[in-house]
Amino acid sequence: MTLPFPSPGPAPVTVSVDPPPIIVGGATRPISMQAKDLSLGFGSATILSGLNVAIPKGAITALIGPTGSGKTTFLRSLNRMNDRVSKHWHKGEVLLGNASIYSPGVQLMALRRRVGMVFQRPNPFPMSIAGNILSGVKAHRIANKEHYRGIVEARLREVGLWEAVAHRLNSSPFNLSGGQQQLLCLARALAIGPEVLLLDEPTSSLDPVTTENIEAMIRSLVPALTIIIVTHNLAQARRISDKTVFFYQGKMVEFGETPQLFEDPKEPETARYVSGRMG
Repeated sequence: MTLPFPSPGPAPVTVSVDPPPIIVGGATRPISMQAKDLSLGFGSATILSGLNVAIPKGAITALIGPTGSGKTTFLRSLNRMNDRVSKHWHKGEVLLGNASIYSPGVQLMALRRRVGMVFQRPNPFPMSIAGNILSGVKAHRIANKEHYRGIVEARLREVGLWEAVAHRLNSSPFNLSGGQQQLLCLARALAIGPEVLLLDEPTSSLDPVTTENIEAMIRSLVPALTIIIVTHNLAQARRISDKTVFFYQGKMVEFGETPQLFEDPKEPETARYVSGRMG
């Protein structure tokens, strides 16, 4: 049997799950990731508590809510990025498939290959454009050297950046515009072949035209990928997501199909937030 998180340590804990099916656009989808009784915090502060949610595979799930509601902390827990923060703690489980990502046998590098992430502001590495694309490929030993050129081209074409940079692959990425740098970061994340892609407000610092292009590109990635996106832009959540989770004061208040949650929310807090009566 092949372990889901290759590691020389103990095998990851496998948890038996039998959740109800997730309906996305009228069709039943399998579960990609799942939080079970999850609480997160730092030191004496609890940021998020008692979260139970199942993320559908091959769909876009938006996480919305006021600043400080816990959505970004939750997003960063899905590939254990919070582990880097002093005094971080968690209770409960996060499952990828049916294996806990918090098992002692989980190798973080292997987990982060399966669950990639793109941050709010572009963060190209201080190497060439091509080097950025290949950084994870080389670290994970995904392909041989003779395949590098093809990987670089394929990923840059996927995000619509190839024509702009094909003649300067060995140049610094810091000469690119902010939008181009973010597309490069997306291409870099895609190059290692993740199953899940986490996006933390990926267009918040970009102009409307670039935002529209990136949103179209994100939509093109499903159903091949599962995408989970934090956004403060409610119009963006409505445009691109299939499911939406609303967080408020450290709790998940509502989770449902995006049209339903925005047009006919079940909870009064959700109605106030999506209508603009609560910021």
